[in-house]
Amino acid sequence: MSIVALSLNVLLGVLLVGALIMGWRLERRLKTLRSGHDDFAKAVADLDNAALRAQSALVSLRLASQEAEEGLAGRIAEAHELTAILQRTVNERPRRGAATIAEPARDDDWLDRPLPPVRERAAPARFEPQTTARSRARIDDDLFEPEQPSGRLRAIPGGRL
Repeated sequence: MSIVALSLNVLLGVLLVGALIMGWRLERRLKTLRSGHDDFAKAVADLDNAALRAQSALVSLRLASQEAEEGLAGRIAEAHELTAILQRTVNERPRRGAATIAEPARDDDWLDRPLPPVRERAAPARFEPQTTARSRARIDDDLFEPEQPSGRLRAIPGGRL
């Protein structure tokens, strides 16, 4: 074997080892890319599910708002009718002092009657304190007397012995 053949074999071996290292690094990067792609696909699927749930929530919200609108429209129409009836009733009520023809008794005839006169209330009785002089309590007398020479404690009147 000649030196040229041997050097070409060594060069070929070095290139082969370089290709193996490059292939190994490429395989690691591809594995990372695949796992990233799987995570990305999972995130896209989660986003799609969330969008579908939001869309169904919007549909149910739209239906609920339509039902509420219909219910409120009915109540508003009923309120307008009752307002019109009340307005007619107020406008048809005879004025005070106007000559009226004898009408049958109504449920709201108490509205036409005058108010009863206001009664004056009597002033409440005032509390006057007693002005008679009172003597001090017996216990005060006992407290302020000079000490007894016997040194014995005295019982307070009305207290326990």
